Amino acid sequence: MANRSNYKVTTRLVHGPQHSAKWDFSHHVTPPLSSSTTYRLDSAKRGARGFTEFGRLVRDVGEPPVYIYDRLDEPTRSILEGELADVEGGEACVTFASGMAAISGALGSVLVQGDEVIAHPTLYGCTHSLFENWYPKLGFGVKRVQLNDLQAVRAAITEKTRAIYFESPVNPTLELIDIGALRKLADEVNAKRKAERKVLIFIDNTFATPFGQRALSLGADVVLHSLTKNLGGFGTEVGGAVICPRWMLASLLLYRKDFGAILSSKSAWAILVYGLPTLALRLKRQQHTAKKVATWLEKQECVQRVVYPGLPSFPQKELAEKQLIDWDGDLAPGSMIFFELNSAKIDAEQFVDEIARSAYSVTLAVSLGHTKTLIELPSSMTHSSYGKPGGMAVRLSIGLESPTDIIEDLKSAMNTVTKTSTKNGARKNGATKTVKPPKPAKA
Repeated sequence: MANRSNYKVTTRLVHGPQHSAKWDFSHHVTPPLSSSTTYRLDSAKRGARGFTEFGRLVRDVGEPPVYIYDRLDEPTRSILEGELADVEGGEACVTFASGMAAISGALGSVLVQGDEVIAHPTLYGCTHSLFENWYPKLGFGVKRVQLNDLQAVRAAITEKTRAIYFESPVNPTLELIDIGALRKLADEVNAKRKAERKVLIFIDNTFATPFGQRALSLGADVVLHSLTKNLGGFGTEVGGAVICPRWMLASLLLYRKDFGAILSSKSAWAILVYGLPTLALRLKRQQHTAKKVATWLEKQECVQRVVYPGLPSFPQKELAEKQLIDWDGDLAPGSMIFFELNSAKIDAEQFVDEIARSAYSVTLAVSLGHTKTLIELPSSMTHSSYGKPGGMAVRLSIGLESPTDIIEDLKSAMNTVTKTSTKNGARKNGATKTVKPPKPAKA
């Protein structure tokens, strides 16, 4: 049997394990889907063994696990977890029913009442809500600190600090956090702490994916993903994943068992069979398109600022070239674009409304990492929990469409809304002459 580790990650994601003790599919080209909620036990002793061994790390080689009940463990989900741990370079993985369940489980299985989390100011809206609305009720403190300001982070750390939490790239601004710098700081702090009180670094790696960033190798302790996004890839499954050190596994599995936020076997199978094998292919195409769209956006008069890690103008270009690297060693800027419109020239809400009304290749919808290009207004949608509606920032998740078509749809909406806004503005100012929109640039 060939040594799987000798093959590139892209090949391993297509073929998966050659054999798994978790499920015998040696004669299946595609792994089968397990659909049983409960499993036949040969004896009471075997059932007792299954409960006793619950929480141990099961590899693809060795003795098969004893499956008892889906909420504890089941084959398809377990195989997916092995693949995710492998691709991130982690020791273990536990999947959940959603990305937020994964975040809640990862932190909730570690924190005890009185602990503090140091978190970046800008986070996904639901994570922000979890920290602001629920953690105070649970007795967890949260300090919001600009994590690229190491002096501020150092000053914020106390004996109560148990976790540093962030996204990189940040949702939606695409700011990068220097993971290595935080690792060095955490090591300095942890040198004086007992093992059970060490400060842990948690990163939500959803935007970059393991294709574009292996955060564990850069210094993170725990990596989180929304499987709903690029890892799932097709907008059909909701799920989350925690890639963690082995010592966290038993507690994390117990947390999932008792809180019940399990990833369904059917969702696990779809992500395993469709999502992971196509990850590199999809992202390479999406990045190609994103670079073209971002470059075009920078040239538009109604666009005030464009943030995309693949642009020469990206303010953290050096850090991007250090952290956002794909499996071939190339820059992996991702499929997300963040841009701000000029309020004097165009209204953001009118713009996305026009996209929703007339565009074919761009869809007004939340989520990201989809095969379809999705556009949204973070301030009034995904990040509305921050309570700052009416912003001019736009989040654009690039799909698999032709870049020319995406640009044409964006251009058409901009020209239509800019023309309408200019006319309305002229009338308000008492002008009688209609101001014509600028001629569309060639795509």
